[in-house]
Amino acid sequence: MTNTSQSLFERGMKVLVEGVSSASRGPATFGGAPRYMSHGQGARLYDVDGRDYVDWMMAFGALPLGHAHPKVVEVVAREVARGTHFATALEVEVEVAEMLVGLLPHVDKVRFANTGTEAAMGAFRLARGHTGRRKIIKFEGHYHGWWDAVLVNTNPLPPTMFGHPNDPVRIPDSSGIPEEAWKDTIVVRWNDFDAIERAMKIHGAEAACVVTEGVMSNMGVIPPKPGYLKHIQDLCRQYGALFYLDETVTGFRLAAGGCAELYGLEPDIVTYGKALGGGLPMAMIGGRDEIMAGLEWGKVLHFGTHNAGRLALHVTKVMLETMLADNQAGFARIKHLGQKMAAELERVAKTSNRHAMRVQGVNSMFQVFFTEKEEINDFRDFCTHVDRVKFRNFVLRLFDKGVYMNPSATLHSLSSLVHTEADISFTAKAVAEVLEEMP
Repeated sequence: MTNTSQSLFERGMKVLVEGVSSASRGPATFGGAPRYMSHGQGARLYDVDGRDYVDWMMAFGALPLGHAHPKVVEVVAREVARGTHFATALEVEVEVAEMLVGLLPHVDKVRFANTGTEAAMGAFRLARGHTGRRKIIKFEGHYHGWWDAVLVNTNPLPPTMFGHPNDPVRIPDSSGIPEEAWKDTIVVRWNDFDAIERAMKIHGAEAACVVTEGVMSNMGVIPPKPGYLKHIQDLCRQYGALFYLDETVTGFRLAAGGCAELYGLEPDIVTYGKALGGGLPMAMIGGRDEIMAGLEWGKVLHFGTHNAGRLALHVTKVMLETMLADNQAGFARIKHLGQKMAAELERVAKTSNRHAMRVQGVNSMFQVFFTEKEEINDFRDFCTHVDRVKFRNFVLRLFDKGVYMNPSATLHSLSSLVHTEADISFTAKAVAEVLEEMP
C-alpha cells in the first residue's frame, strides 16, 4: 500500500461510506485500502504517490479509447466552453442516434439515459408495457443493474443456497428489497438448454421478456454455448416474450454490433452503457419501432434531467468515429490485443505450472480463474470451483509489479485501443513473477 493512499483512505472512512462511492472500489473488493489514482494517460494509470500501472480494468470497460485520448480531450475542451448541459433537444443527439441506428440493424429508435442500471429499468418497464405481461425471466449470476426487481442471484453464493438447477432459490442480493419487488422475477440456470425450455413452458405465456447478457460478464468471462442465445431468442418468439439482450458490458467492446453481431442475434430490446460514453455517463435503450413507440407521450414513462448529456454525446460520437474508422480497425485492434493477452496469460500459467490457473475470454474481454476445472460454464461452476481469495491475492501482488486489474474475480479485464504489444509482454512478465512468488 502506498502511504498517500492509506492516508486518503483513513480520511475517506470518516466522510464516505467505506471511504469510496461504490463497493467495487473499496475494502469489500480490495480487502483493505484501495489504491487512490490521480490521473490516467493512454493505457496507464498513475496513483497519488506517482506510481504507474498498465491498466487492464479501463474503468470497468468504459474506455475503449483508453485514458485522455487526444480526440476526447479536444472535443470536451471545445464543448465545455460552450456550456455543460442544457436539458434541451440537441443536434448532436440526433447525429449520434443516426449513427447508432445505422450501425445496429435490430434497432430502429433509441432513447438515451445515463447509466446501464437506468437504461435497464426503462427496458423492463417498456417490455411490460408493450406486452401487458408482468414476469421477467433472468439468469443466475447475470447483473442488470441494482434495480430491486432484478437484483436477485447476481452475487456469488454458497452451493448450499443454490437450490435445484430446475428451480433455483431466488435470493435478493441486498437488504431493503421487499419481496413483492421480485415476486414476478423468474431465475433460471444459464447455458442450460433444458432449463430455459422448462422455464418457458411454465412461465413463457406470462413473461414480458427474457433478459440475458450476451457473454456472462458478472462472473468473470463466461461465453455462451454454441447456439444457446439463438435458442433463447427462438423460445421468446414462440411464447410471445420479448428477447432483451443486455449489452451494457459487451456493447462496443466485442464487436461494432456487440453480441448481437457476434452471435447472429435479432433482439427485440437492447441496452448499452459503459463503453458507449467513452468515459462519460451515457447509456441507451434501443429496439424496433413498434416497441420503442411505447415511450411516446409517456405511455411508458422515462424522464431524466441529465438524459442525453451534451458532453457525453460529443464523446460518444468521437468514440464511434474512432473505432469505426478504416473499416472498423479499432474493433479489430482491441480484439487482437485482448486475445493475445489471454493467450500470453495461458502460456505463462502452463510454463509456471505452480497454480491451477485458467484464462477465459471473448475478443477484448478476458479473466483469470484459479480453478481445477478446464472450463467455467455458469454461475454454479464459478461459485463452486473458482478460488476468489487467491485471485485477489494475485491481483494485489500485481499492483506492486505495475499492473492494475480489479481484485474481484467476478469482474474481468479488457484491452483498449491504446494498449501495446509491450504492455502485454510487461504484464506477462509480472504475472510470471507473481505466480512464482505466490504460496
